This record gives sequence, C-alpha cells and structure tokens, in this order.
Amino acid sequence: MKILMVLTSHDQLGQTGQKTGFWLEEFAAPYYVFKDAGAQITVASPHGGQPPLDPKSDDPSAQTDATRRFKDDQAAQVVLASTHKLQDLKAADFDAVFYPGGHGPLWDLAEDATSIALIEATVAAGKPVAAVCHAPGVLRHVKSADGNALVQGKSVTGFTNTEEEAVGLTQVVPFLVEDMLKQNGGSYSKAGDWQPYVVTDGLLITGQNPASSAPAAQALLKMLG
Repeated sequence: MKILMVLTSHDQLGQTGQKTGFWLEEFAAPYYVFKDAGAQITVASPHGGQPPLDPKSDDPSAQTDATRRFKDDQAAQVVLASTHKLQDLKAADFDAVFYPGGHGPLWDLAEDATSIALIEATVAAGKPVAAVCHAPGVLRHVKSADGNALVQGKSVTGFTNTEEEAVGLTQVVPFLVEDMLKQNGGSYSKAGDWQPYVVTDGLLITGQNPASSAPAAQALLKMLG
C-alpha cells in the first residue's frame, strides 16, 4: 500500500508579513494512521525539501498526541525535511494521495498544474484522493474526465467560512474553501466549527478541519481495504 502525501511549499500569509505553511496535526495524525497500518509513505511538495510549517500549528495549544509523537520521532522529521519534488512523481506509482491542509495550499497547490494533473490522473485510474481542512482548496481547478469540475455533484466538506472568520483570515486568503466548493457545484456540508467531520463520495474523501485529519486518513485506509 503506497500513499503519497502532498504538502505546500508556500510560507507567506498573503500581504500580512506573517508566516504560513502546512498545519502540523494535519500531517502528523494521518502520517501515523498510515504508518501504523504498514503503508509505504512518500512525502512531496512543489519545491521539495523542508516544507514550511505554520508557526501557529506549533503552538502548545495546538498540540495533540500525534504532534507530540512526531516531535519525538527523528525518522519522521527526516522524512518531512527531505520531501520529494512533486513534479518528479507519477500518479501511477501510488495507491492513493492525501493532502494535509494549513493555509499554504490555497496559494500554491490550488493553482499548481502538476498537482492538478496528479489528482486528475489518480481519480482517472480509479484511485482515491483525500484532502483535509484547507486542502480541499487544491480541488479548485481539478476536472473530471467529462471536463466538469471534479467536485460537481459530489458530497464534499472543507474548512468552513465561520472557522475562517474565527481565525480572522477571511479577508487574507485568496478564496474561501467553503465558497469555492459550492461555486464548483459541490454538495457542501459541515459539522459544528472545530468538530471532526469527514465526507466520502466515490473516490473523493474530504475533511472539515484539523480534528478531521485522523478520521479522513482512516476513511482512506478503509477505501483501500
């Protein structure tokens, strides 16, 4: 079982002068779900190397069992520090793709032609794609074989407008995940803010927020059987 995890390389939070990147829990929790299931994990990002960590996700208040395990896991830190360049990898070499969130993907992966092609090829090959929190934003320009938006007519979730408002970034992000999924014809649903919530429709698995990271990874494993 070979799973590709794709992280952002983008570290600037719009014009705020603040840093962003990927959200630690959204990488660590799925990473250990997959690792403990015996999966072979490959980690990639647009630029390769060490992807930028959202400093807020490193805050003591944001820590979970998975992030604490990661902090004590030298081998996992080496894997993260040496991500492959996304353009060097092929969908054919993996059984599934998982996108952790953080705000970074809204700027780079959502617009990245290599990422878009990877998702399209994965789905076309009958293999699942999962994305959690802000990472459903990577589906913005992804098309189905029929030329329509991949999420059109599909049940999906992702970071809610009210969650974005709660973190004060509604006016900073290039687009709102909830609005984009609806505009692309997705049948969007959500749970309460910050509650774990995962939606599976066909080969697409989406999770609402950081708390949905492990459940989204578990849903992907279940699909892989």
